[in-house]
Amino acid sequence: MTDTLIHDPDGGLPRLLEIMRRLRDPQTGCPWDIEQDFASIAPYTIEEAYEVADAIERQDWRDLEGELGDLLLQTVYHTQMGTEAGLFTFDSVANAISDKMVARHPHVFGDENRDKTAAQQTRDWESQKAAERTARGERRTLEGVARGLPGLTRAVKLQKRLARVGFDWADTGDVLDKIVEESRELVEARNSLSADAIEDEFGDLLFVMANLARHLGVDPEAALRRTNAKVERRFAAIEDRLAAMGKTPADSDLAEMDALWDAVKRAEKPD
Repeated sequence: MTDTLIHDPDGGLPRLLEIMRRLRDPQTGCPWDIEQDFASIAPYTIEEAYEVADAIERQDWRDLEGELGDLLLQTVYHTQMGTEAGLFTFDSVANAISDKMVARHPHVFGDENRDKTAAQQTRDWESQKAAERTARGERRTLEGVARGLPGLTRAVKLQKRLARVGFDWADTGDVLDKIVEESRELVEARNSLSADAIEDEFGDLLFVMANLARHLGVDPEAALRRTNAKVERRFAAIEDRLAAMGKTPADSDLAEMDALWDAVKRAEKPD
């Protein structure tokens, strides 16, 4: 290939694939890109996925376009390394996901009845995934849940798997009782046990909190992001109020900032 494709503003995916191939060229490529491997690039892949989610949450569609490009680059990066190692190619990856989508949607691409509810389609999807796990030789209930997922997200996925085989609480009241129990154990650990034991008990409490979120139909990661945004927003308002008094947080104290927090909180509530 010549540089014509590299500099073609309408070159699309072939252009991006060629750019990555050139970046990884051991003779003429970028030294940093050449040094990377799957493990070193994986954190960037995760980060870019979160930045896509952030742009969607902010409804910044121009930014979303750029973030989707950054995420696509991660796929291109991994597939280029896979090509170099003789493991897979971009086309084989695309064909694999295409095959999966066709297999999981027989009501669209096959001869099954399309007249299904969303709930029935979800059950069918889960059945397809279960069959795929069996075909891969996964026999245990919790096999195959990606370890690289955020902790709360992975907890919910593990709990969903357990619920499908009947290992689940009947209602939210049981989960709330368990939260009280785990909270008590955490307090006891704080007062008498090692740092490792405290971490273990804290993890138990988080796991049950994730289970409560599942029972309530809440995405715990989304809920925590929402609270993070609320804290950022409210503390910025505190800083603004302090600035109006000629002060910064360093010039204030907890009692004053706590009172300002309550004032900001009241101001946010609708009449």
